[in-house]
Amino acid sequence: MSTTKDYWSQRYIEERTGWDLGAASLPLQTYFDQLTNKDLQILIPGAGNSYEAEYLYKNGFSNVEVLDIANEPLQAFAERNPDFPKNQLLEADFFEIEGQYDLIIEQTFFCSFPPLPETRKAYAKKMHELLKPNGKLVGLWFDIPLTGDLEKRPFGGDKEEYLSYFSEYFEVLSFEKSYNSVPARKDIELFGIFRVKK
Repeated sequence: MSTTKDYWSQRYIEERTGWDLGAASLPLQTYFDQLTNKDLQILIPGAGNSYEAEYLYKNGFSNVEVLDIANEPLQAFAERNPDFPKNQLLEADFFEIEGQYDLIIEQTFFCSFPPLPETRKAYAKKMHELLKPNGKLVGLWFDIPLTGDLEKRPFGGDKEEYLSYFSEYFEVLSFEKSYNSVPARKDIELFGIFRVKK
């Protein structure tokens, strides 16, 4: 874990965070605005600066946990949001955490893992384990070709490939091209809503 932790810490220290939009992504913000149950237990893994968590919290969602393997973005988040409960900022490896959530938010987390079948299968399996019955995995996945490069992030994929990992664990409620992505990501994001299979 230390190697992974050091890698991401260094990225934040050097401000090599090209994935960071500086605000909650519009597709997710639009989804959040439709949620009526403010008591949902929500996890945002690989959250980085997590403007999505900030948006949720400021809109009355109090049970939001922000997870990152690196400390730097969690510190930055805490400074921006001094009222956010410190015990809901989790510095840990996603694959080692435990818990049960109603909703897990995906935003540039999946694309950070080396695009190997074993890591992508492990991601889908762990998401399933962390969700309650009827829990949902909701978010954005890059719809860009894989190049074979195992170093240069973000790592992409396509709808068919993603479904090959998710379909074992989830019912697909929606998985289509995002219609309201930011201009820089127009036509290269898939917005998905997946529910735990019964």
